[in-house]
Amino acid sequence: MSKSVLFELGVEELPARFINNALAQLEEKTAQWLKEQRVPFGEITGFATPRRLAVKITEVEEKQPDIEEEAKGPAKKIALDDEGNWTKAAIGFSKGQGKSVEDIYFKEINGTEYVHVNKFIEGEQTTKLLEDFREVFLSLTFPKNMRWGNRDLRYARPIRWMVAIFGKEIIPFSIEGVNTGNRSFGHRFLGSETTIVDADQYESLLKDEYVIASVEERKAEILSQLKQLEKENDWKLILDEGLLDEVTHLVEYPTVFSGEFSEEFLEVPEEALITSMKEHQRYFPVRSSNGRLLPCFVGVRNGDDQYIDTVARGNEKVLKARLKDAQFFFEEDQKGSIDEKMQKLSRMVYQEELGTLADKVQRIIAITGKIGEWVGLEAEQMTKAKRAAEICKFDLVTQMVDEFTELQGVMGEKYARIFGEEEEVAMAINEHYMPRQASGAVPSTTIGSIVSIADKLDTIVGSISIGIIPTGSQDPYGLRRQALGILQTLTAQGWSIPVEKLIDLVHQFYYELDLPTREKKDVRNDLQEFFQVRAAYLMKEDEIDPDVVEAVLATGIGVYPATKAKAILLVEKRQDPSFKSVHEALGRVLNLARKAESAKVDPKLFENDKEHGLFNAYQNVHDVYRKSMQNNQPQDALNRLSELAKPIHDFFDETMVMAEDEAIRHNRLALLKQIAEDVYAFADLNAIEWKQQF
Repeated sequence: MSKSVLFELGVEELPARFINNALAQLEEKTAQWLKEQRVPFGEITGFATPRRLAVKITEVEEKQPDIEEEAKGPAKKIALDDEGNWTKAAIGFSKGQGKSVEDIYFKEINGTEYVHVNKFIEGEQTTKLLEDFREVFLSLTFPKNMRWGNRDLRYARPIRWMVAIFGKEIIPFSIEGVNTGNRSFGHRFLGSETTIVDADQYESLLKDEYVIASVEERKAEILSQLKQLEKENDWKLILDEGLLDEVTHLVEYPTVFSGEFSEEFLEVPEEALITSMKEHQRYFPVRSSNGRLLPCFVGVRNGDDQYIDTVARGNEKVLKARLKDAQFFFEEDQKGSIDEKMQKLSRMVYQEELGTLADKVQRIIAITGKIGEWVGLEAEQMTKAKRAAEICKFDLVTQMVDEFTELQGVMGEKYARIFGEEEEVAMAINEHYMPRQASGAVPSTTIGSIVSIADKLDTIVGSISIGIIPTGSQDPYGLRRQALGILQTLTAQGWSIPVEKLIDLVHQFYYELDLPTREKKDVRNDLQEFFQVRAAYLMKEDEIDPDVVEAVLATGIGVYPATKAKAILLVEKRQDPSFKSVHEALGRVLNLARKAESAKVDPKLFENDKEHGLFNAYQNVHDVYRKSMQNNQPQDALNRLSELAKPIHDFFDETMVMAEDEAIRHNRLALLKQIAEDVYAFADLNAIEWKQQF
């Protein structure tokens, strides 16, 4: 007979950001633990609120299944002595399996007979096994742990109660002096203690005590109430999914309410108002049906609708104080000038070994100028780009950004307009922080893209130069995200600038400025590897096969958009049977070219027409091929290489490359090396697994 099992861990309020991961761990570890214990079960359902983590398992059998299995022992020649008596090895084996020698039989395996016995293992009672479930609770990990009282255990929050029942039977165990039982607790203010008489009644009993235990149901209830409020007022709420998740994990029994604030605050940039409402108060901002921000907000109460108007008024007072601060900051920040604010950057340390923010800005200006030259900026645009670079960090000294750090760049753009800067300059101040997340939008303007790349390059090269290299999950400066941003921006703009050229530009700046740095060669290698790993990551995200990624990155990244285009082309060619002959020819060249000592060819040493034919074909293709590569035309470049396939096959059919004559042998290898250098410029074709596709 099967029953349901319920485990509930009651704690002090968990941080909302802990809950999703903790619940996922609990469900996954529960399933794994049950399988390890050989306990048959049906479905696992997890529950979580700020004050509890719980899991219910249905159709749990009362007993492990019995097991009958065959155990293999020593070979027959070891199990029996010369007189046919059982040896100590056979006797010891049978005893170890809980059997006697009378239970032994022989079974042939690969021509040799071995001792075997059949043994029966009776399944244990599930109730007894479930007492060890405490280890699942103890195995949960959290971003931050704490101790309480004189306890030794470090956990997210103090444990206050535990429920553990199999059907209606209590499963006994304890953690740090807290014993399991069948008593749970409802809403901290509206509910009371309740007895879980049956695991299947868990959700309904908690609902009676003003707790919606299901995360999905609680979230759906909040969303339903928000949509109803929208409909009643003809509003359009700014429904941020992250905020909705957070609010869901802050309440056990949600009730939505709305409030208002003075229209005078709408003079403050809406980004500041929205940030204050969302980040500081966990409110949903409100827009009109035509998209205009309204002086209203929506919150979620942890409780019922009793005295909800009073709750709304109280929240209005709190928000008013927040918005008053934002209004004050906005007005104060407009005093003085941008240049006055820029002077403060010289007193703000960017990184102890890399100088102040003013020092960083000077490097950004220099890098911006060089990139501007490479992309062909005209004089007027270059002036704007350098101005954007010069003032890109000025808003970091404003009171608004000091209070709302997530508004850096956003407020810079707005203040730049107020102070009379040109529109492209103002936009670039905001865009140079893009992309703000790994999958975020890249800069849309040319100037914004240049300053963005310059800033990120300086951060990455500077950090790696002094030994700050991301390891594992540790990346305090967000270097991985910034490297991805550079590659994504280069792709979006379609700029033909090799990544290595950008790296070398900034790397050299650090030596010219005599900034602290490690061994030059080591830094350069670390930078190259760091960017190649990021390029590989991006291409794999675009579902380009790993072996193709390895092939196109074998000799470096080069112009990333073109390198990615080569990878996409090779993925297509992998599926094209007509390309097999080309691959075989070029691959054979790559294999033998490794033995060449030089690439200097003397046509006078050729002994047959096929050597001359291949050499002439290569000379005809080489310049056109290199021009296609320089123009980032991978399809045309590969077409040119493909023209060499027949001359290569003819060459190998008629020519012994490893000739006994040393001069002839080296000359033939040199010819292959010249061709191989062109092939490698496209990709290491031998790194691609072609055979499985043809």
